[in-house]
Amino acid sequence: MTESIKEIVREKYGQAALRATAGKGSSCCGGGDCSGSADPITSDLYEAAQVSGLPAEAVLASLGCGNPTALAALEPGQVVLDLGSGGGIDVLLSARRVGPTGKAYGLDMTDEMLALARRNQEVAGVTNVEFLKGDIEHIPLPDASVDVIISNCVINLAADKRKVFAEAFRVLKPGGRFAVSDVVVRGEVPAAIRRSMELWVGCVAGALEERQFEAWLREAGFENPTLEPTRVYRVEDARQFLSEAGLDPDAIAEDIDGKFMAAFVRATKPAATPAVVVAASPCCAPGCCA
Repeated sequence: MTESIKEIVREKYGQAALRATAGKGSSCCGGGDCSGSADPITSDLYEAAQVSGLPAEAVLASLGCGNPTALAALEPGQVVLDLGSGGGIDVLLSARRVGPTGKAYGLDMTDEMLALARRNQEVAGVTNVEFLKGDIEHIPLPDASVDVIISNCVINLAADKRKVFAEAFRVLKPGGRFAVSDVVVRGEVPAAIRRSMELWVGCVAGALEERQFEAWLREAGFENPTLEPTRVYRVEDARQFLSEAGLDPDAIAEDIDGKFMAAFVRATKPAATPAVVVAASPCCAPGCCA
């Protein structure tokens, strides 16, 4: 099952990269070009000033549900890792923020996306960036090598999210921050309805319930996990798709309305515990203090 999920994701995002290379937009609403209507998942995530100067293909290839770079409070000199970096938009934005003394890594498993991201890096003329091939369950970086981890609507697609959180914890430095955008579910949703919603928006496939997300972050060792909704999806957003799928949006509205949302998820790796210096005990053996 894990490998089949990876192959589906790899195929979908490979196709998205090819569309972006051809100058066509992509979206989560079924994987096609939704330029004819506003996609409630991926539209209006970046301000014009933010993406000014970035290659158009980097913007077109974005399949995110948020803007983690706007909320991650990146600082000059930091090392940033973007899990599932796609066409590279968040990596290039991060590279601007950390400056020449910092570095931004992008990790992706899709050859087409990596090729597109590297072309976008070259066009943008950004040198403090490196794109790595791999999956987010097995991050190809050393322990304690990253200050901040970001991700944009990718963790929900991972087959083994616990492994993702464990790997993120491993590569973060003590005191490092986990600051990602992801789709989450609030409360219970009937399985059949959830499957229909997942067909509507590929981005919500595999989304964790918000309390489960926080619990698994704690299980991995993170402190103070928080979840801040940034965009709540309403039944009206899915009305056309649900009708075309033979479902009555009004009949299922109560089960889905407002339960799927994009959220900014934060957590922190505990700072290193200072070494405790134990004073030597005074000598008390016979004759030792003579």
